[in-house]
Amino acid sequence: MLRITRGEESKLTSWYFEIDRRLLGLILLLVAVGVITMFTAGAAQAAHMNPPRPWFYFIKKAFPAYVVGLGCLFGFSMLNKQKVIKISVLGAIIGILGLLLTVIHPVRMKGSARWAHIGGFGFMPADVLKPAFIVLTAWFLAKMRSVFGENMFLNKQAWKFSWLSWWPFLILFALCSLIIFRHPDVGTATLYVCVLFIMTLVAGIPLKFMPAMCGVLASLGLLAYLSNSHIRDRAMHMFSVEPRSQVWYSLNSIRHGGLFGSGDEAYVKDVLPESTNDFVYSAIAEDWGAIIACALVVLLFMVINNLINHALHAKDRFVLYAITGTAALFGGQICFNLMTALHLFLNKGMTLPFISYGGVSFISFCVLFGMILALIREDTWNK
Repeated sequence: MLRITRGEESKLTSWYFEIDRRLLGLILLLVAVGVITMFTAGAAQAAHMNPPRPWFYFIKKAFPAYVVGLGCLFGFSMLNKQKVIKISVLGAIIGILGLLLTVIHPVRMKGSARWAHIGGFGFMPADVLKPAFIVLTAWFLAKMRSVFGENMFLNKQAWKFSWLSWWPFLILFALCSLIIFRHPDVGTATLYVCVLFIMTLVAGIPLKFMPAMCGVLASLGLLAYLSNSHIRDRAMHMFSVEPRSQVWYSLNSIRHGGLFGSGDEAYVKDVLPESTNDFVYSAIAEDWGAIIACALVVLLFMVINNLINHALHAKDRFVLYAITGTAALFGGQICFNLMTALHLFLNKGMTLPFISYGGVSFISFCVLFGMILALIREDTWNK
């Protein structure tokens, strides 16, 4: 039997002993849940498509994304900090060009122009941009702190327009957020603003800036309500559930699952829209029951708890900010998805990380966590 020992000097053995195997194991467990759900909920959804598809339809479509995503998860976790930053710059360029493409040549799907199409391949630039946004924002905050000190938010020099100052970063962030907002993709735009707020809060932003940040979020919500009839209609029905709507099916799917699940008798998920994507949690609850569904929530928050523990012990501020942003993004997207399924918030159309069907979203989270695993490994073991 092959046994790897610490005495063996190779990049692979160093990676094996230095990587956070607990965090990696939790991620792989979430991926396994997603694969199982793709077989169960995906088979039911495929059978009710027009025309009907074979039971393996969704798992077949998702297979390339699983291969690429897991390859990125393991491959990027072996990189060093400098390579992570360089790849993030490339990801930012691709994501920003994709956002510009949605403005120049918008392609509307399900009422939103958030997809970019190149050579027959479609992707959501807002998802592609997420890993780069976290890493480069963390780098920017750490660089600003090293140049302008702890008072970087109030230092007048930091607000003078230069390549390293607040204005270029905020202008670029605002432009990207407005494009995402206008798709319309209010949920993702709000998520970006919230993540930035949390990262700057950890970086030491004075509390007197909080009303301004909250005002930005409130303004986004008000603007979305006034400018988009679809969002306005959803907001008007927030406290009621229309029969045979997406949320109505979602809630009934959860109720039908009971404590221990319906198993082969599950039938609501057969007509549940997006049962492998936006409402995948409802399908899991119907199949496996409330106990397993709650255990899944615990598993998701175990990942967040692991990230927070690493953030508390980070030696490098860049790593601290990157882990904080990852935890905020991961946790925020989980909350949006679950609150939508449970009718606690407007339907925002966000995936459940590592579990929902969605190639670009899955790959983006694999890239992000691969980078974070690499940064944690380097920060933990480097003297």
